[in-house]
Amino acid sequence: MRRLLSRLPVDPYIAALLGTVLLAVLLPVRGPAATFAGEASTGAVALLFFLYGAKLSTREAMEGLRHWRLHLMVLACTFLAFPLLGLAARGLVPHVLPPELYTGLLFLCLTPSTVQSSIAFTSLARGNVAAAICAGTFSSLAGIVLTPLLAALLLGGSGAGVSLDSLLAVVLRLLVPFLAGQLLRRWIGGFLTRHRQVLGLVDRGSILLVVYVAFSAGMVRGVWQQVSPWRLVVLVGVEAVLLAVMLTLTTFGSRGLGFGREDRIAITFAGSKKSLASGLPMATVLFGAQASLAVLPLMLFHQLQLMVGAVLAKRFARRSVAPPAEPAVTRSAGSAGSPGSATEPASARGGA
Repeated sequence: MRRLLSRLPVDPYIAALLGTVLLAVLLPVRGPAATFAGEASTGAVALLFFLYGAKLSTREAMEGLRHWRLHLMVLACTFLAFPLLGLAARGLVPHVLPPELYTGLLFLCLTPSTVQSSIAFTSLARGNVAAAICAGTFSSLAGIVLTPLLAALLLGGSGAGVSLDSLLAVVLRLLVPFLAGQLLRRWIGGFLTRHRQVLGLVDRGSILLVVYVAFSAGMVRGVWQQVSPWRLVVLVGVEAVLLAVMLTLTTFGSRGLGFGREDRIAITFAGSKKSLASGLPMATVLFGAQASLAVLPLMLFHQLQLMVGAVLAKRFARRSVAPPAEPAVTRSAGSAGSPGSATEPASARGGA
């Protein structure tokens, strides 16, 4: 089964997320069980950010500040260029996108950059992996504060449920556990390192629980009746354009600013991606019952960026391998009958 999944064009974790969504559609949690599941989801979100804080090496993050120009560009792409494009997409409402999906699209533009896939693709493309690690880390840290603030500023009047109470919930459920993890890292960091694989399953399992609870609430309240399959197809097309614009901006923008090839690769991947792991828990805190529609564009974009990123990383890797230099062959008496040989230097062919 694992070998079969590895051959599919869909990321296995995305397949698990889609399976969770299907389960919520067919068997949504209701009544007292929904209350219990909601409390468990809240605890799972707090656990996620506690682990994020405990796993972050403060020393390594501070050392990465030396490459401040690169990190500044990634942050500008993530929290400035993306939101501006999201605001520009407001013109697509209501003829292309319904208001509910646009809210999710704009929230997608406000989330931080991803860490794991940026590192993986930068490594595959033979870019600056250390810079990608630091850039993703700084983006995640900034996103804990900037994403809720931007959501309150840009979505506060859209009926998305972003309010002062939502911001307070972000502080209590996200920021406080994160800071607690940082404070306790000195004592539990070794344990987390030794059990990295198990904790990875805890991370992903927690997110699956959050998705199930959010989509169950949406089904019970009839949220999904507002979206047709055709609208979802259009949403994917809009997100493909969004990703193409950001890839173009990061690629040519970094080149115009004089970054080296390895740094340009790190900027391209870190500056054009969005974090599903951070965005999903934030959406459940910020949007409540409307979280299912709010996270749908992010889930689709995540799969899209993985597929496109894999293709680009392989292309960058091929370009980084310089073809072996062919030895210069000078003309000799024995080769007089082969003038203009392709391996001759220009001077041997009379070229200046």
